Amino acid sequence: MSRYTRIAFLFDVDNTLLDNDGFEQDLRNWLDREIGPGSADRYWSAFEALRDELDYADFLGAVQRCWESTERDPRWLRAGDFLLNYPFADRLYPGAIDALHELGRVGTTWLVSDGDGVMQPRKLRRAGLWAAVAGRVRICVHKEKQLSYIQRDCSADHYVMVDDKLRILDAIKRQWRDRVTTVQPLQGHYATDTQVQRDLPAADITVDRIGALADRRSDLLRHLGAADVRTSP
Repeated sequence: MSRYTRIAFLFDVDNTLLDNDGFEQDLRNWLDREIGPGSADRYWSAFEALRDELDYADFLGAVQRCWESTERDPRWLRAGDFLLNYPFADRLYPGAIDALHELGRVGTTWLVSDGDGVMQPRKLRRAGLWAAVAGRVRICVHKEKQLSYIQRDCSADHYVMVDDKLRILDAIKRQWRDRVTTVQPLQGHYATDTQVQRDLPAADITVDRIGALADRRSDLLRHLGAADVRTSP
């Protein structure tokens, strides 16, 4: 018998389902090539300053800052087009959509992503992730600080949180305790931060890539004590 009747799989996006490090490198290369040498450094300086002010990543806002600080250099107007039209589907990790579909057979899949309210939804739609979870998307500023909001909307007996950031997984585990199983795919620069790995306990489950969740669905469900069958809608 299944230990839980309703399981919610909560997936982070950046560097969990989608190679955000690769996207940021593409952006850096484009800025220096199309706007001019040093443009990427100017952009990321504005980006970090804006993140300190807003407490979230605002890619489009950083373009605005650069445009204003360069006497409205018209070359910066093209940067917004680059961001809005970027082919995020090309940056999906292998097996990302399969993982959503396979786990969606035994529970409810959600995207729970930190980000802004404009660029982040655009990214999810262009990547095909929004459609893959039938619009079950929640955008947060800091998901680990908004668990009551997540729990209200993503009602379940048990949660599986999939995130590349061990810091976030640890914070959620401390709050939800036995109500959550944490899963860390070892992808992206946060997941390979050796200092964080030394300072924090490991996730309940670690996989080398997100696609492994599709390959190892039965193993995950045995860990949860859940039946490997499709649940009722």
